[in-house]
Amino acid sequence: MRTLEEVQATLQIAKLKEEDLQKTIHCLSFGEDVSSADYCLMELDDTLCKHIEAGQSLVIRGDKDEHAVLCSGNKTYDLKIADTSNLLLFVPGCKTPDQMTDSQDGSHVVHAQVWGFCNSYWELRKWRPKLKKLKKLLMENPYEGPALVGQEENTENRYTMQDLLERIQASEEEIKTHLETIHACQIDGYLRVLDFDYEMKLLGHVTQLVDSESWPFSKVPLQTSLEELAPLEPKEMIEHCLNCYGKRYTENDEVFYALSEDKVCRGIALLLLQNAVKFSLKEFQEVWQQSVPEGMSTRLEQLKSVALVDRTSHPESICLLRVEDLPEDTSERFSHLFRLREKWTEEDITPYIQDLCGEKQTTGALLTKYARSSMQNGIKVYNSRRPVAT
Repeated sequence: MRTLEEVQATLQIAKLKEEDLQKTIHCLSFGEDVSSADYCLMELDDTLCKHIEAGQSLVIRGDKDEHAVLCSGNKTYDLKIADTSNLLLFVPGCKTPDQMTDSQDGSHVVHAQVWGFCNSYWELRKWRPKLKKLKKLLMENPYEGPALVGQEENTENRYTMQDLLERIQASEEEIKTHLETIHACQIDGYLRVLDFDYEMKLLGHVTQLVDSESWPFSKVPLQTSLEELAPLEPKEMIEHCLNCYGKRYTENDEVFYALSEDKVCRGIALLLLQNAVKFSLKEFQEVWQQSVPEGMSTRLEQLKSVALVDRTSHPESICLLRVEDLPEDTSERFSHLFRLREKWTEEDITPYIQDLCGEKQTTGALLTKYARSSMQNGIKVYNSRRPVAT
């Protein structure tokens, strides 16, 4: 243990003035068996600090072949090791100058023991949740409706919420939001995504009922719908369909749904496009309008991020291209898009890169980084900055 006199003598050798330093002098010593492998440091922002201080938890997620991410209840963060040239010491009870109240007149020595040390720490930055795997898992066993008499239901590859939390690199809130986006529902305690043909069958029942009863699309009564369609499909599935394609509200203690024209038209368009490599745009628009419920209007804007129109082909064409099927990695996404089409207008490419934008990032910034612009027939178009492998 160093004494105050020994410290003062060291200061004289170092030619430091005692009055220029804090009155409290920390004298550090290393404990037994101290190792840099005993601890890991993580740098947290104010939001995560408050999250921890409130007693909430942080979870590291990722399979063995995946880059680890850190998740709070509603955000996902990339984990990256940052090296530092300064040795970081763990000293329990050590106080910083702003925490000390030097009530003593002269200098005094405080002895503290180092419990561990580190020369790197985990650095965090907000990250897009990796959700493509979620639908891939659920599509291993899509729900095709109640099992027929004498037919056994496939019980393999079914996942609970806890199963998904252990395998998907996203926060619980982000997973729940995406489950709604892909129209998943809970059946017998498992989260299932509906087979698309079965989902369209349910939607067909609902829209036919609305038509036969002459209800306005903005006021579809839940209870009557369940009673009328109960002989055809389970009530839970009919209500799930209404939740997917409509907005629930209550009026005079009765529950109604306002069907979304955009969602219904979009669903029927996907049904028409799913088995066609390319469709003549003019023919498609005619068939599409004839296929939607009477009173609804189709518009190409309803198909942003799920279908791509080619105005340069003769005749003009349309094909299925869903953003959810594209690579999650930004560089791979751009490479894939430029393999599909050499030059893109900003209007065409934006729906397919919008989800790649981080906080305070724009699609314009992404295009500047990953594409090169030029003018073609008076229109700005974008092509790849790098040679694209075919």
